[in-house]
Amino acid sequence: MSKDKIILDLCGGTGAWSKPYADAGYDVINVTLPMFDIMKTEITGEYVHFHREPPRHPLPIKLENVYGILAAPPCTMFSKARTTAKTPRDFRSGMATVIQCLGIIWECRYRKKLKFWALENPNGLLRQFLGTPPLTFQPYDFGDPFSKSTDIWGYFKMPKKNRLKFDRSQYSLFTFKKYRKRGMRCNFPGLTSIGKKGDPRRSETFPGFANAFFEANR
Repeated sequence: MSKDKIILDLCGGTGAWSKPYADAGYDVINVTLPMFDIMKTEITGEYVHFHREPPRHPLPIKLENVYGILAAPPCTMFSKARTTAKTPRDFRSGMATVIQCLGIIWECRYRKKLKFWALENPNGLLRQFLGTPPLTFQPYDFGDPFSKSTDIWGYFKMPKKNRLKFDRSQYSLFTFKKYRKRGMRCNFPGLTSIGKKGDPRRSETFPGFANAFFEANR
């Protein structure tokens, strides 16, 4: 795979979503802290400049050379579970990062058609700003033994599902439905809780979905 196919992984964290692209030889740039602060990104002329932390020479990327964009802005302010936080919910600060990601996507698209772009967030209040997403999935839809309802907005081809099979014969329909409603903390056989607060898996893209997305959007 030619290294001139640039994938921007905005707020990419560990880079789990873009890993299949990196493994296939794409030029993946993970714009995430602590190395890059996306809120300090600048667009001048034909380039987007990603400023490094601590401050030093920024990384310039020619906008028309970007092949595809993945974005996973923080979900902190949009989480339905944010009911006991020490600081009040602040939609404006949460949307600032979302808008920054979308601004980079739009600037790239102005220059050249992107192969794809996708913005991810756990199923939450971001829907009230971006509308109903074209894709909502659970990790178990793509073979990973976890549940975490996740929304994807954007311009992309739908990944092919490979749904994990459950043995319902051991449990009543009532029990199955009860656990299904518990979302990411679901514990019925075949599914595992994502983990407690601080577990990096809570914000990581699972490999089943990442690989399926890559196969559909190469």
